[in-house]
Amino acid sequence: DTTYETKENSAVKSEAATPTGTERIENRRVYLPAVDVIENEKESVLFADMPGVDQTNIDITIEKTVLTIKGKPTYPEFSGYEPVYSEYGIGDFERSFTLSEAVDKDNISATVKDGVLTLRLPKATPKTRRIEVASAEAK
Repeated sequence: DTTYETKENSAVKSEAATPTGTERIENRRVYLPAVDVIENEKESVLFADMPGVDQTNIDITIEKTVLTIKGKPTYPEFSGYEPVYSEYGIGDFERSFTLSEAVDKDNISATVKDGVLTLRLPKATPKTRRIEVASAEAK
């Protein structure tokens, strides 16, 4: 459900849809952050562009298998000026991902620098458990 239109090789911010049956508490726009994901044999790394967001304004949660990132950017105030024209819409960032069982959810880590959130999602080690079979003979 994420669509990014490209205009001269740059991504255009897409507004996030409000989930059915819910309402937003604040009257602010919410945008889907652009995301890149890379991986190797040990981990996947997710990069989310969230300009204006620092570590104090990010909320990352996992509920069952859904990882949700939310960011509330701070924007500079220009005292004595009024906005005349703006191409960059002001609003929050929010995006959710469904994680597979291959992700070690207990060891996910996150950092943010210059408005880019980096999430490291280590791969879980497969757990094999032997199940002993008992005899079903009647006594």
